Amino acid sequence: MANNSRHTRTTSEEALAYHMEPHPGKFEVIASKPMTTQRDLSLAYSPGVAVPVQAIADQPETAYDYTTKGNMVAVISNGTAILGMGNLGALASKPVMEGKAVLFKRFADVNAIDIELDSEDPEEIINAVKLMAPSFGGINLEDIKAPECFVIEQRLKEIMDIPVFHDDQHGTAVICAAGLINALELSGKKIEDVRIVLNGAGAAGIACLELLKSMGARHENCILCDTKGVIYQGRTEGMNQWKSAHAVVTEARTLEDAMKGADVFLGVSVKGAVTPDMVESMAENPVIFAMANPDPEITPEEAHAVRADAIVATGRSDYPNQVNNVLGFPYLFRGALDIHARAINDEMKIACAEALARLAREDVPDEVAAAYGRKLQFGRDYIIPTPFDPRLIHVVPPAVAKAGMDTGAARRPIIDMDGYIQSLKARMDPTAAILQGMHARARNSQARMIFAEGDDPRVLRAAVAWQRGGMGQALVVGREHDVKEKLEAAGLGDAVREIAVVNAANSRHQEAYQNFLYARLQRQGMDREDTNRLANRDRHVFAALMLAHGHGDGLVTGATRKSAHVLDQMGQVFDLRPEDGVVGITAVLHKGRIVLIGDTLVHEWPEADDLADIATRGAAVGRGLGLEPRVAFLSFSNFGHPLSERAIKMAKAPTVLDARKVDFEYEGEMTVDVALNIEAAARYPFSRLTGPANILVMPARHSASISVKLMQEMAGATVIGPILTGVSKPIQICSTSSTVNDILNMAAISAGGLGAIT
Repeated sequence: MANNSRHTRTTSEEALAYHMEPHPGKFEVIASKPMTTQRDLSLAYSPGVAVPVQAIADQPETAYDYTTKGNMVAVISNGTAILGMGNLGALASKPVMEGKAVLFKRFADVNAIDIELDSEDPEEIINAVKLMAPSFGGINLEDIKAPECFVIEQRLKEIMDIPVFHDDQHGTAVICAAGLINALELSGKKIEDVRIVLNGAGAAGIACLELLKSMGARHENCILCDTKGVIYQGRTEGMNQWKSAHAVVTEARTLEDAMKGADVFLGVSVKGAVTPDMVESMAENPVIFAMANPDPEITPEEAHAVRADAIVATGRSDYPNQVNNVLGFPYLFRGALDIHARAINDEMKIACAEALARLAREDVPDEVAAAYGRKLQFGRDYIIPTPFDPRLIHVVPPAVAKAGMDTGAARRPIIDMDGYIQSLKARMDPTAAILQGMHARARNSQARMIFAEGDDPRVLRAAVAWQRGGMGQALVVGREHDVKEKLEAAGLGDAVREIAVVNAANSRHQEAYQNFLYARLQRQGMDREDTNRLANRDRHVFAALMLAHGHGDGLVTGATRKSAHVLDQMGQVFDLRPEDGVVGITAVLHKGRIVLIGDTLVHEWPEADDLADIATRGAAVGRGLGLEPRVAFLSFSNFGHPLSERAIKMAKAPTVLDARKVDFEYEGEMTVDVALNIEAAARYPFSRLTGPANILVMPARHSASISVKLMQEMAGATVIGPILTGVSKPIQICSTSSTVNDILNMAAISAGGLGAIT
């Protein structure tokens, strides 16, 4: 069961800052072709662009070859049903639609752009969407209220030759169907036999029933309810043609009546609509999908209190079995776009549901289970895959594409399905999955995180985000009044009651800290007064003493002072010298690739044995991030040419690893292009690396640091680290240019124990 005390909470200020900084909105348009020279511009626009124009005019289907149409979806809304907030208008829906657009990109590498239509007239919306059809490969309708959404979608499907998909209806239906397939298997029941009660006769509810009926559920076994009760044959109050299609002959008039003896309850209604008594009256092994958001019709705790045999799903991420639309729409469109589909039909939706159900029954990769902090195994608490399962991208779209081809919806069928699956695997940027796994592991550990620099607003905002994000307890080193003032200035004044402020001046542990420090440093030129002053006045030393004495579980610092200074101060408490086996590994993430670079922090001029240590530490960090390590010892030469004294140690390092008999791939010395580029590496067929290196060991700290900063500044790479490894306790040191997110990432690494010796 989920721990309700760990529910994520964000403030209005945090939400607004997220959408405003560093640039307003959630995405930007980036050119995918060179745009630097006069020749580039001549090809991109006039006169070169005339050639594909004429080609498309002659053969319209070539628009998929020469433009973005084949990988572009329009996310369209009029803002009449925004996220359960109601009719707030087209402009107010824009943040939601931008969010939907970036989810398409994040999960399935589908380009999407949001379009907000300022009209509540279905005919105007239908005409507007019809007129913009040439620009897109598919249309995703969103947050349009019922019953207008039914009219709009149906008409657009009839008149357009690209997929039109209303996610509020069909997205929920597909994920619901996937979960129900597995829930019924676990309960030993068949869809054609079960009695289904659905509460909520809006767009999602009606779509759920229609899809389940197309999968075999019998009309007479399905009871639909709305705010006025059961929709039965003969009812006239509050009816429309879409509800009437699901009216049944029944004596039941209330939801309570309908639930008696029911096998399945599906809720897309409101919090508290279902009582424990209703659950108790259901059949054996009842299936309860309480999908109301943000709070379900009945919580899993309440349902299981009266029915231990119940299989329960909700729309919440903090409970098992989340019915999450992001499992469906990105992959449905990915499969549909890749066959240039004319539509997304029922067969394609069912194929999506069945693929999701099959995936949940398969063995879950260790990295997925590790990211969620628990064993994921098909059963009552795991009937739907997790949204961050990396297999979704190459499992679901092929199933959708095949169904589209089998039913005649494809303009361009996929000939080589194995090749298509491999191309899907290559589409995914590992960055988000790695960061998500890192944060999920941290959330599971619930660490007491020490934030050493409580006088910095960035650190305070990160500490509040840590606390409110359900990551654990935030311990901020600082003066109470100063922390309070800075939080108030940041619009987070109420957070001072949530985080724990630790002031060295009044710490009850100060005497123990001072004694510890004096015992450690008394033979290193420090007298009692020196060590007392350090423990009292230096926040880095004080924070390290907290960690050393178990008064916190992890430590993050470095946002306000240069890393060399912070490392020296931390070294007063912990052994952080090169000879202690400490190494700094920096993760660089760019354009779907991740490499780890070392040593960026500790070893000034490592020799062969040190380089081998750096490689070993880098491999451990890589595995902690879900990578299979391939280490390259870098130089300006390849395997002895050109011969140079400076390259000799890089050539010797692999022989050190040979003697150690390590369990990861390594090779060197080599240039960076040979390490990372398959074609360049092919010139050296004797290389022991089976693929591009993902751990780069540099000849010296300065070359490592220069490489990281160059990638960050010139290429816009995401940089995490340096990750301090080989320390007895989890300490991580940020850079002075760190953002709030950077500090949070380093705290997550610390909480996950990625660099600590276990």
